[in-house]
Amino acid sequence: MSEYHIPVLLAESVSALVTNPDGIYADATFGGGGHTAAVLSRLNDGGRVIAFDRDIDAIANAAEDPRLTLIHNNFRFIENYARHEGVQFDGILADLGVSSHQFDTAERGFSFRFEDAPLDMRMNREAALTAAEVVNTYAEEDLARILGLYGEVAGERNMARLIVKARAEKPLETTGDLDRAIGRMLPPAAAHKLLAKVYQALRIEVNQEMRALEKFLEGATRSLKPGGRLVIITYHSLEDRMVKNYIKSGNVEGNAQKDAFGRIETPLEAVGRRPLVPTESEIAGNTRARSAKLRVAKRRAAL
Repeated sequence: MSEYHIPVLLAESVSALVTNPDGIYADATFGGGGHTAAVLSRLNDGGRVIAFDRDIDAIANAAEDPRLTLIHNNFRFIENYARHEGVQFDGILADLGVSSHQFDTAERGFSFRFEDAPLDMRMNREAALTAAEVVNTYAEEDLARILGLYGEVAGERNMARLIVKARAEKPLETTGDLDRAIGRMLPPAAAHKLLAKVYQALRIEVNQEMRALEKFLEGATRSLKPGGRLVIITYHSLEDRMVKNYIKSGNVEGNAQKDAFGRIETPLEAVGRRPLVPTESEIAGNTRARSAKLRVAKRRAAL
């Protein structure tokens, strides 16, 4: 499992999640299975883990355990599963990062480290939309919106214009094609930082990550038992802001709803005042953990 993906904030997230060794838990983002394995190690024979992942490579990587059920589906549908099976969870964990396997497998197209990789970026390899389709068919204004909103790219309009100009000469099919198309905007000393933002923006669009996260937060909350824990690890400001807002106000916009007495009505209660972050030693051993934040909440007695 460690070769497939190194789990981030492992001890902290599992300790926050598991409150009942005979409970039913969900790992909404199975990935390399590291978090699931740690949860299973804390459960008795009567405990169960339901693990979700849209990536068939992750599902194929799973070890067998009679207490583990694997679901090949997007975590946004967790409530559908819970309703169909008639279960409520004692805790739900989601690690929102891209797995090391996805980053390190050239043909998946998630990383600019591989110049001749296809512009794919699909977490679900059965999905239709790819990064190549985005950069080759989206209107210039839509590309600018995606780059600015999801990548927080400065000069997003200029970058979108460069992409449109380059694709008019020939389709952008590989990561190298994209990198060269925007090459004039890449600072020589820190090209990787801007490329990381561009690739993040495209990946979020391809996988509809923000919409999926919103649906997950809503469905996961309704799928928890009263007192059940929601444990989420985020990696960039957009998703962390959504999670923070949802815990605080009950919606991703952060617009708190008040009852007739002026009290804020929220389905979740934050556990801890601040998010947990990796230690320096963890970051030293896994640089991809450096931006991670762990937020924990529990469901109130009634929704």
